[in-house]
Amino acid sequence: MSLVCLVPAAGASTRMRGRDKLLEKIDGVPLLARQTSAVMTLGVPVLITLPAQSEDRVNALQPVRDDQVTLMNIADADEGLSASIRMGANWAMAQGATALMVALPDLPDVCAEDFATLHDTHRAHPDAVIRATTAEGQTGHPTVLPARLFGALARLTGDQGAKALLRNEPITPCPLPGKRAVTDLDTPEAWEAWRALRVAKSKQSQP
Repeated sequence: MSLVCLVPAAGASTRMRGRDKLLEKIDGVPLLARQTSAVMTLGVPVLITLPAQSEDRVNALQPVRDDQVTLMNIADADEGLSASIRMGANWAMAQGATALMVALPDLPDVCAEDFATLHDTHRAHPDAVIRATTAEGQTGHPTVLPARLFGALARLTGDQGAKALLRNEPITPCPLPGKRAVTDLDTPEAWEAWRALRVAKSKQSQP
């Protein structure tokens, strides 16, 4: 077994004021399904963590689900990202994985090629913590966490994910084009701005 992937989709989208950011559609596809499909191109096991009440998200995932994907509900999802990472670390250990890639599903510009780039970087540096960055070096996501950290990851608490744990770890940067690694969409305003920029870029690319 090599690297496996965690898609933490147990958040409540509290800043979306009643909308679910993971169900926002891009080219007719819900964001959660779109990003899951991109992760699946790696051909490795994928765990998607979900809140206890997640029927809409499960339904959104139906078109992309197969034996490669495992869904798990988190009873303590209100605790935040650490609940998903704990579950992901325990699952990765059970898989005998060499590393866990944490692929936040609310970064719509991260694509299949980017996940492949991180996977290749892990192969070259199997014991390193790998963080995607912008072209200018700003740290973002996804993140690859090596197996030597699984035990500590399984004991995380709070909504900061692995931030405190990684504070004393040397980081191997993995630059991605533009601002893909940091463009997350957590509010209706962020979605509106992102969609407007996408339309503008599409018009500029037309002959």
